Amino acid sequence: MDPDMTEPSRANPSGADPAGPTPAGLAAEDVLARTASELVAGYSTGELSPVAVTTATLRRIEKRDPELNAYCLVDADGALDQAELAEQRWGQGNPIGLLDGVPVAVKDLLLLAGAPTRRGSRTIEPDQPWPDDSPATARLREHGAVLVGKTTTPEFGWKGVTDSPLTGVTRNPWAPDRTPGGSSGGSAAAAAAGLCALAIGTDGGGSIRIPAAFCGIVGFKPTYGRVPAWPASPFGLLSHVGPMARSVDDVALALDVLSLRDSRDPAALAPPVGSYREAVRRPVRGLVAAYSATLGHAEVDTEVTDLVEQAVDALSVEVGLRVELADPGFDDPLEVFETLWSAGAAHAVAAVPPERREQLDPGLRRLGEAGGRLSLEAYQTALDARNVLGVTLGVFHESYDVLLTPTVPVPAFEAGHDVPPGGEWTRWPQWTPFSYPFNLTGQPAATVPVGLTADGRPVGLQVVGPRHSDDLVLAVCRALEAVRPWPLTAPDAG
Repeated sequence: MDPDMTEPSRANPSGADPAGPTPAGLAAEDVLARTASELVAGYSTGELSPVAVTTATLRRIEKRDPELNAYCLVDADGALDQAELAEQRWGQGNPIGLLDGVPVAVKDLLLLAGAPTRRGSRTIEPDQPWPDDSPATARLREHGAVLVGKTTTPEFGWKGVTDSPLTGVTRNPWAPDRTPGGSSGGSAAAAAAGLCALAIGTDGGGSIRIPAAFCGIVGFKPTYGRVPAWPASPFGLLSHVGPMARSVDDVALALDVLSLRDSRDPAALAPPVGSYREAVRRPVRGLVAAYSATLGHAEVDTEVTDLVEQAVDALSVEVGLRVELADPGFDDPLEVFETLWSAGAAHAVAAVPPERREQLDPGLRRLGEAGGRLSLEAYQTALDARNVLGVTLGVFHESYDVLLTPTVPVPAFEAGHDVPPGGEWTRWPQWTPFSYPFNLTGQPAATVPVGLTADGRPVGLQVVGPRHSDDLVLAVCRALEAVRPWPLTAPDAG
């Protein structure tokens, strides 16, 4: 985080202890444990103040982010200006949207008008005009969200952990020596540590779900096209935009905003007819779920398996899902994914002037070079295989409403490594076998926290549904959350 972007005197004009009472008489820690839905409810009754909540959020960022490195930019003045306008609107009984006054962080792959979007890269200069919002940030702004700042990403979002030549290493709030995962690791760490109420990420091979699982929050990759995106990702149809939060209700609330129309995305789906906030309350008892512990080919840590299976049992016994053991019946599509992923990396690297490519993350540069050597035949073969996988999953979901799996086969490992140290893996997708298949198919997939390992690292359960079943996926997650509640914020290690 750039310390010059945060001004303590403005964020705390009274000079009071930032850990002390807010103007509404509530402790800052209590306020920051509130969900976005609870904040909005508090604003509506006058119990909470957008300015006080934003001030507490900025002070928490000031306290924890030097260790976590979740933000690459914090706009304290801008956030407080937005909060003051929100407070005026609430005082007049005239909020402008569903998130009026709620502090939100946006991944630094998404445009935010007036702020640089450097995508974790030293090759993008900040001192140029930045006039545009992405569709996601435009919708947030229209609904009154307080846009606190931009969160860290690996360069161009190319890998499943979060470090970059520009911003360094981002860390996990549950265990700062561990990675938060990636590529939306800054967003996950910020949400988990209470440095924002909601965060927005992108997911091209697990980049929302991996860090959400590692950081103990809810992360959702919607059906492809459900959330409009612009400019188009270099990774093409693999890349999705979605919300990350500390509760399923908040993810649904954010999706109601993010899924609204934007004419700049020709692949965007029509806006939903109803509300996801209401749809997630639909009954799920009696639905048929397949549980696959390995997808037929993955190796999974024993503690991860135990925690996930306890959650699956809760869905069966306490929620009433009809759970059957069933693999979806496809071979590991790693080669297919890596072919398409390297082609996207080649596209991203090609946009960098040749004289500046030495400044790139060496791993990204190598991946782009590999993608540049692909033949048209190899690329088309991968597209054909992707279509076959989509058909296979479509048929599978004729028998099963949802598929349950671990989100990631290992707990969070040491920060600063692309792969878990000491193992046989050499490339990041090798340790994420549960996430990238569903980027290939464009299906909705969410992760919900299910417990901690013996040494205190969060573990997530993944819920996958057929295309366009976003509400069903979130309803299953909410049903599990109701019977297996989870701490709203990571413990303060500071």
